Amino acid sequence: MTPVSAEEFLGPADLERVRAAIRAAEARTSGEIRVHLDDTIVDDVMDHAAFVFEELGMHRTKDRNGAMIYVSVSERRAAVIGDAGIHAKLPNGFWNDTLNVILEEFKAGRYCDGLCKGVEQLGGQLREHFPYERGDLNELSDDISFGR
Repeated sequence: MTPVSAEEFLGPADLERVRAAIRAAEARTSGEIRVHLDDTIVDDVMDHAAFVFEELGMHRTKDRNGAMIYVSVSERRAAVIGDAGIHAKLPNGFWNDTLNVILEEFKAGRYCDGLCKGVEQLGGQLREHFPYERGDLNELSDDISFGR
């Protein structure tokens, strides 16, 4: 298989589907969701996801309720990571459950579907614990971010 860069991983229509999934999920929660795609990593996937989480300022939300789906495109490795406010409320194993939903689709080559389902699952849990409040601000970009 020819290596694909993070920016080539999803086509324009798929990128828009993921952005739409993020917007739909965030419309029902005060939580913030990001998707980050990296070309490749040499670190442990969770360690690098935590680094990117910090670099993107995901920890700067008012309620510390940011969550990120991280994908290393070359290795097809992924992680789901969230801030302290989410960890305090979500059940143990939630992150792995969401990751498994994503990876199941990835195994079948349905990368966009995996990301959209992961975002939807994150949004459902965030809605339960961090419901949308009138006047809630979108604290973080809904765009997919890319690394190298």
